Amino acid sequence: MPCPAATEDSRHLKGTGASRGIAFGRICFLRHKPRTPRKYQIKNPDQECERLERARQHAITQLGALYEASLEKLGEQNAAIFQIHQMMLDDPDYVQAINLMIRTQKVNAEYAVDIVGKRFEQQFINSDSDYMQGRAADVIDISRRLTEILMMHAGSLKHKSSPLHGKKGPLLIATDDLAPSETVQLDPANISGILTSGGSERSHTVIFARAMGIPAVICLGDKLIPELENHEAIIDGLSGEVIIDPLPTERRDYRERKLTADAQNAHLEDFRGRPTLTRSGRKIALYANAGSLGDLELVRAADAEGIGLFRSEYLFLCEQDYPTEERQFEIYRDLLSGMEGKKVIIRTLDIGADKTPDYFMLKHEDNPAMGLRAVRLCLERPALFKTQLRALYRASVYGKLAIMLPMISVPEELKRIKKICAEVRASLRRHNVKIADHIEFGIMVETPSAALLSDLFAPQVDFFSIGTNDLTQFTLAADRQNGALGGYFEGDLRAVLRLVELTVKNAHQCGIWAGVCGEMAADERYLPRLVQLGVDELSVVPSALLRTRARIATLG
Repeated sequence: MPCPAATEDSRHLKGTGASRGIAFGRICFLRHKPRTPRKYQIKNPDQECERLERARQHAITQLGALYEASLEKLGEQNAAIFQIHQMMLDDPDYVQAINLMIRTQKVNAEYAVDIVGKRFEQQFINSDSDYMQGRAADVIDISRRLTEILMMHAGSLKHKSSPLHGKKGPLLIATDDLAPSETVQLDPANISGILTSGGSERSHTVIFARAMGIPAVICLGDKLIPELENHEAIIDGLSGEVIIDPLPTERRDYRERKLTADAQNAHLEDFRGRPTLTRSGRKIALYANAGSLGDLELVRAADAEGIGLFRSEYLFLCEQDYPTEERQFEIYRDLLSGMEGKKVIIRTLDIGADKTPDYFMLKHEDNPAMGLRAVRLCLERPALFKTQLRALYRASVYGKLAIMLPMISVPEELKRIKKICAEVRASLRRHNVKIADHIEFGIMVETPSAALLSDLFAPQVDFFSIGTNDLTQFTLAADRQNGALGGYFEGDLRAVLRLVELTVKNAHQCGIWAGVCGEMAADERYLPRLVQLGVDELSVVPSALLRTRARIATLG
């Protein structure tokens, strides 16, 4: 992605703050040495394919161990990347292409893996889909892992030791970017911060760094030069500032800032177990976002009052085929039971755009963000939608369920969906299946159309949840997956806030509640305005929950 230019002062660099916090340490470059396998001819393709299969199974086992090791650090939603890598190693097109090259060209397996991996990477990069482009880094990661296993088994590559082995911290890791497996194995006791020349705020590096509490500044561009090796530095993961060889006055200033930030974080514990109240005593429901059962521990540890956005699509993304009604029912049942009577708002299937499992076999779209996705796909495939609804309604007796529809844009969609919901409920009752007496039913307001027509939608639902990520994207006509347009999401959002204001006003006039579940909900720049507009509920990432509650206590 294009990176903002750093300041001319060579001692003060400016990047993008990606994981908040202040870190001190010595810069240590983590260089990725290319391991290009040697090409040689083989005599027995069958034996070579068997060798490939053994290495592939070894790689899958390694990834399984990484997944298990990552659960506690990252939560199931983030650790799922290693399951996705396992699935990619099982992809028939990928495996067959390598075997075909071995058999037709009679070349060694590691060379075939390297060539096929690069070919697949280029196909993904050339795709118009952001989701498929994102898979380019993943296919290179799995191909590198498979190649290294083959080379180590062949004796052409010695066992890898960590490039950080023997280096005493605190260290500030500097690199182009980190693979998921590299990031999760960082030791926060030794690694105080991360610096990258490129990257994205939505990369696995950043997501993992936030989960592990490691400050990170990304997108430093060509200012992150090798000559900075072993130089002392300070990084500010909120502002994106990096100070090389800090002066004593700068050290004192940032140590004071860090002490203040640490004290504020310690003060946050005072808000655990307390209701979320403004200064005037107005109650705001403060919920957490989640994507899997594994996130339950994070949600409970964060002291959330409920789950304001459960992304049901992650269940589909982690499967190799459509999850059955029973499989979905078990997930929703355990989720509701685990929240012990607290409200759980489950978003129905939001597949499409940057989230598309191969088994859905969706056609190519030039603009998938505004294509056949979410409720549009559910209306196109009613059997798929009805399976999810049956599972949701069956699970409703195990807790306090609310159902939320994503990507609604016109009243006709809501009318058709409510008809399908009524049919599913009637069918279950005919078969004597118990359903909760009251299940809140709402829509996500994430298109300008839904916001502008919120007066028409309000009488038909129990709540609005404003998805500010997509609402910002569509209002500003700026693709949020395009790093070059990141400035639009950091700049003037008055148009978005006006749509939020209109939505909240129309909700209250009709006697329903309105919440916000996008990134704006936890953004300290916009939180005061959201509270002022009368938002009733906020749903944030678990790590931001206590901080958000403490900030609300200082407002109106």
